[in-house]
Amino acid sequence: MEEPSRTGAVAEAGEDRATLVAAASDLFYAHGIQAVGMDTVRAAAGVPLKRVYRAFRSKDELVEATLRGRDVDLAGSIRRFLALRALDSPAERVLAVFDWMHEWFAEDTFRGCAFINAFGELGDDAAHVAGPVRAHKRAFRALIRELVGELDLDAGEADSLAERLHILANGAMVTAPITGSVATADEAKTTAQVLVDAATRRRTADPSDRRSAAVAD
Repeated sequence: MEEPSRTGAVAEAGEDRATLVAAASDLFYAHGIQAVGMDTVRAAAGVPLKRVYRAFRSKDELVEATLRGRDVDLAGSIRRFLALRALDSPAERVLAVFDWMHEWFAEDTFRGCAFINAFGELGDDAAHVAGPVRAHKRAFRALIRELVGELDLDAGEADSLAERLHILANGAMVTAPITGSVATADEAKTTAQVLVDAATRRRTADPSDRRSAAVAD
């Protein structure tokens, strides 16, 4: 059994990590990673400097923790959004991802996708950024592929549709903070509807019709 003092220190360290990640995540997202120093994070979090470096050995380690935490939060946000809506069809569930994006884009604090921003700022050479960013985008694509799987398409068709929707969604995330318009999500949803309709039509078409549709694409 751990000594009470040791247990308390572990609990304090865990609380410090959570507090620092929350403060740093907001600061990095609002101002950029390179523009925010550890002193700024410490002040915003209200954690003494000695305990800051006990919780995180470096800023790189903190940056990675913020990205991994944001990944969990975003995945949970999308799934909660889908669960709270009475969606009648698999196609509606796929397209609801873009409705979720509309609500996200409408937030006062929206500054684009934190993962795209971080990768654009620090690039592929920053392993503590590139790793979490790629993991997040793989997870986001996997979520879309999971929803597309409910459309009962051939595996190849489902993979192709999921990839197109993934690219479309990420394009909207890049465009929205530039235009400052939530309509970007709506336009992306309209395009997604076209892609979903085309894929489901091919599913129900006879073999000769499928060949014709494939050539048309």
